[in-house]
Amino acid sequence: MTIPHWIGGKRVTGTSGRTAPVTDPSTGAITGEVALASTRDADTAIAAAAAAFPTWRDTSLARRTQIIFAFRELLNARKGELAEIITAEHGKVLSDALGEITRGQEVVEFACGTPHLIKGEFTENASTRVDVSSIRQPVGPVAIISPFNFPAMVPMWFFPVAIAAGNTVVLKPSEKDPSAALWIAELWAEAGLPDGVFNVLQGDREAVDALLVSPAIKAVSFVGSTPIARYVYERATAHGKRVQALGGAKNHMVVLPDADLDLAADAAVNAGYGSAGERCMAISALVAVGAIADDLVAKIAERTVKLRTGDGMTGVDMGPLITRAHRDKVAGYIDEGEGAGARLVVDGREVAAEGESGGFWLGPTLFDHVTTDMSIYTDEIFGPVLSVLRVNTYEQAVELINASPYGNGTAIYTNDGGAARRFQNEVEVGMVGINVPVPVPMAYYSFGGWKNSLFGDLHAHGMEGIRFFTRGKVITSRWLDPSHGGINLGFPENT
Repeated sequence: MTIPHWIGGKRVTGTSGRTAPVTDPSTGAITGEVALASTRDADTAIAAAAAAFPTWRDTSLARRTQIIFAFRELLNARKGELAEIITAEHGKVLSDALGEITRGQEVVEFACGTPHLIKGEFTENASTRVDVSSIRQPVGPVAIISPFNFPAMVPMWFFPVAIAAGNTVVLKPSEKDPSAALWIAELWAEAGLPDGVFNVLQGDREAVDALLVSPAIKAVSFVGSTPIARYVYERATAHGKRVQALGGAKNHMVVLPDADLDLAADAAVNAGYGSAGERCMAISALVAVGAIADDLVAKIAERTVKLRTGDGMTGVDMGPLITRAHRDKVAGYIDEGEGAGARLVVDGREVAAEGESGGFWLGPTLFDHVTTDMSIYTDEIFGPVLSVLRVNTYEQAVELINASPYGNGTAIYTNDGGAARRFQNEVEVGMVGINVPVPVPMAYYSFGGWKNSLFGDLHAHGMEGIRFFTRGKVITSRWLDPSHGGINLGFPENT
């Protein structure tokens, strides 16, 4: 089975003849071949978006909103279908797949309010018989380049707002789990979205590069690793585009001595091992402050060894990793951590998975006595590996976090309101959780990190998303009396 592109309102196989295998991570079996776009295919998708833009831009806000509402209703009724597609290609458990769709749907619902959010302003008689107004207009065709770990939610951070604001979209999903994007495209068509407004370009670097350099693409939204985010940002901005490129992460969770350790242990397990750690907001570094470390590690280990790893369709706690190569890479980090002297408390390499032997299995892994020079701390592993670092004071914990090159998300567990307030002020991270382990904001706030976790000025969704997908325009107008004002070559003055 070939998984095609969606261009101009229909499935398109493309011209390259190149494909890549799509696997079921729980069995290792190849379930399809995804078409990999040529530059010519990319140009066709871009041309479809460009051709659809003038009409969609001029479509009334009322009509746009009706279509987005229809999409929301269809998605809500059929999200179980989409969840099964995600689990089959990504491997995450079915409840987690449903959760990501629900969070993405929140952005769709936010986008339904776009008519209010893009209202302009008007000043009458700013100067004598001169009125000034401001409006926000769509930027044009935009590209969205999304990662494998959230094949539904991450694209939905961007395209509902982009479409509601009057832009057209070319989505380039991950070639590892491409079917969710195609399903979403067909749902848009069913909701009444005109052909060419939403296009799916399957592919690899050739497709990405075509989007980054095309003069017809006016803005690029990207989520992925920091090296690729930097590449996307530098190349796209060099070609005159506005860019929001969300990069990698190394998210810390600080546990203070006064915290409820059972609550903190539950949170560490949930945030460290959910979706097999393949989340940009996963907690991968737990910072234990003071004398609580031994008790906290014991509580985390007690919970970790009880987790069930297996086929995500069968009600287990954690599924496989996305590919065999990634599974082996993460296992290699466990080897490195052990060799560097960290204490391996729970070894995920020894997991007895509830699934077929060909699955890409790696169980939850817990390290203690990790130091900041170890690769399991410095690198974004993107797998179910939780590292515990020990410090003596709150100040040392904050210093450790702020020294990290990443600044995506962080959390603190404490019952001290003063410490929590101080933490949210002092920590150099874009999203902060207080007794919340994965502080992903609601859609009416913006998602984005600091430092090497974001390249660009504006975050995803929320009002920053509205600003990213629109441009401001100011109109100054004078309607003169019948008498002529005469010639005046001086600079206009406000009088």
